[in-house]
Amino acid sequence: MRPRRSALFMPASNARAIEKARGLECDVVILDLEDAVSPDQKALARDQAVAAVRAGGFGRRELVVRANGLDSEWGADDLAAIAGVAPDAVLLPKVSSPDTLRGARAALGAGPALWAMIETCRGIVDLPAIVAAAEETGLAALVLGPNDLAKEMRCRPGVDRAPLLPAMTNLVLCARMAGIAALDGVCNAIDDPARVEAECRQGLAWGFEGKTLIHPSQIAPANAVFSPSDDEVAWARAVVTAFDDPANAGKGAIRVEGRMVELLHRDEARRTLAIAEAVAG
Repeated sequence: MRPRRSALFMPASNARAIEKARGLECDVVILDLEDAVSPDQKALARDQAVAAVRAGGFGRRELVVRANGLDSEWGADDLAAIAGVAPDAVLLPKVSSPDTLRGARAALGAGPALWAMIETCRGIVDLPAIVAAAEETGLAALVLGPNDLAKEMRCRPGVDRAPLLPAMTNLVLCARMAGIAALDGVCNAIDDPARVEAECRQGLAWGFEGKTLIHPSQIAPANAVFSPSDDEVAWARAVVTAFDDPANAGKGAIRVEGRMVELLHRDEARRTLAIAEAVAG
């Protein structure tokens, strides 16, 4: 299991930002060729992203490249260039149907996994069809795109993100149905760590395993919120230990520290311990 508590977008047009990313405490580095790059720097960003993937040096961090859409003038060239290197994944923007995944897979060959930005109304509505193509296309993660989604919906999310909550639920449900990852979208507040933390806690409560970020200052709160706490780890160990006791062999429900737990709690406890181990590693 790889932790994906913090997934930081870095503009691939900025060589200093790429170098800085190699030393940051984020779990995922996303070299961005799309939103963070102006049209006149698209080719430069592509070349620098490819060079960065080839050079490596990102350590334990998962390395992802966000390409431009296949319907843009840069998308095909992006995927052709990425196909020649080996990032961990390619993030596709504005995925609204499984055809986008199939087109990207055809362009990339059997290479990196696909991650899908879900940031359109159609993308939300057609999520079941999109995740149904996960095994066929190598789709490994869904990423909420709240800014573009809110624009298309013409909604005003506010601090509580209330208008987006149904879409967030749908995204998590479909990701779990397909057995793939679900990452919460970015928080636009750079100088408000309390708001970043609040959004991370909301995302955790909604079932996301991590959050995409736009600034290094957002890494620490994301890592803290999406890491199992000491109390959660202790409880998980107690549950797993109790079920491993030969005296409880074959039981579907047992008592642990005065609480009734079932096999589903054991499975969740094992997942908690796996996350904690991955974070520690």
